[in-house]
Amino acid sequence: MIELKFVDQRYPASNALLYVNHLAIPKGEVVGILGENGSGKTTLLKAIMGIGELQNGEITIEGRPVTAQYDRIAFITEEGSYLPDLTPEKYGRFLADYFPRFDQARYASLVDAYELPANRKIRTFSKGQKMKLEICAGLAKRADYLIMDEPFVGKDIFSRRDSLNRMIAGLSGEETVLLTTHLIDEIENVIDRAIILHKGLIRADIYVDDMRERGLNLSDVMLEVRNARTSHPFSWPAE
Repeated sequence: MIELKFVDQRYPASNALLYVNHLAIPKGEVVGILGENGSGKTTLLKAIMGIGELQNGEITIEGRPVTAQYDRIAFITEEGSYLPDLTPEKYGRFLADYFPRFDQARYASLVDAYELPANRKIRTFSKGQKMKLEICAGLAKRADYLIMDEPFVGKDIFSRRDSLNRMIAGLSGEETVLLTTHLIDEIENVIDRAIILHKGLIRADIYVDDMRERGLNLSDVMLEVRNARTSHPFSWPAE
């Protein structure tokens, strides 16, 4: 379980902030972190990854500090964690030295499937190619926790669907996945739960099955949150 208690995280240089009283994400859930630009999505993921010092609060994974179990976490982000002067082939060998679970065969297969040049320096890649390489590396880590920040940004609709399908096909079902994205329609059939943020606050936390029982989709819920946020956080009406 990922658990946040009384978290206060701020990045003054970018005016980013996050306030979470309590949030628990059980093992095995696929969770969409949604919201408009500047809502706190990336700040939430960075806080969970232990990037930046918390002003207040505590974040744990299975009761232990995040920093004590980086080998169980893969962070896939547009910012990239690759080494630009390496080739994908050399980068894979580098990752294998640092991550005991790293699956080199799966990594090579993904690099080939995405048609990435295995022996060309990463710094020569396009933005889209670099993001694909991040996905390859993240999935090949065979991590228990996948933290993904806008992994499909900049791709055309066919490439996005391909990346999404590859991600889902590569999961065992035991992984916990946190995914930020603007692609509401494309992830609705993938996620178990949606957490919607606005100005660093959780404005809705819903399970997709509950949402569907009410005859709603994610776009409906996003609209409800947008209409309610000026007065009070959106919540489901009592049964």
